[in-house]
Amino acid sequence: MSPETKAAFEHELHYLQAGIEQMESYLLSMAVYQSVGINALSGEPPYPELTLGNLLLSRLRAEALAQTPAQQAELYKSYEEMEAQHARWRVAWVKKAAAEFRARMALWTTFLEDYRLNPEAQYDRYAYEVGRRVLLELLLKEAPNIAETQGELLEKLDHMLKSILVEGDFIWDSSLEKSFPKAEFWYLYGKLPKAISGAKDTYYD
Repeated sequence: MSPETKAAFEHELHYLQAGIEQMESYLLSMAVYQSVGINALSGEPPYPELTLGNLLLSRLRAEALAQTPAQQAELYKSYEEMEAQHARWRVAWVKKAAAEFRARMALWTTFLEDYRLNPEAQYDRYAYEVGRRVLLELLLKEAPNIAETQGELLEKLDHMLKSILVEGDFIWDSSLEKSFPKAEFWYLYGKLPKAISGAKDTYYD
């Protein structure tokens, strides 16, 4: 294992552990976003705020990066602790996932609309912004009570995105690819064109 991969795994695990320690207070709070209260390890990017979606995403990243039995054991322990919190606070978990879904959906919709209005100024932000679509995927599984209108909007946005996405290789770091198979996370395998033609007034009419 390379030092970079080891550091990246420890970075994700550190965030997971901190988030799980705060899970009860977070789930029972009114906040969708909350400070995770820890600093990133040296040389690693700053941690995102504590949200249910970010924890689920971090778990997938750590799963891709774990290579040794010791790392896999540490990760499995975090799974058990997270699932215990899920079982204990199931109603609060679902409510939090639904609230975050709505917040992420608003941001994802805004980005796609900004791209429609000015593709040249927005297309190169896709690799970052598409993280919101990944979070929507993860949160959708946790919140079966999401309003039908939200699900319909996501379907419309996906239909639009598929119509213009330029298919290609996995756009995040290759070390994460095995946790994000193309069949499920197709939007991570391509990029937005610098210009589009024939766009509708909005993507969600």
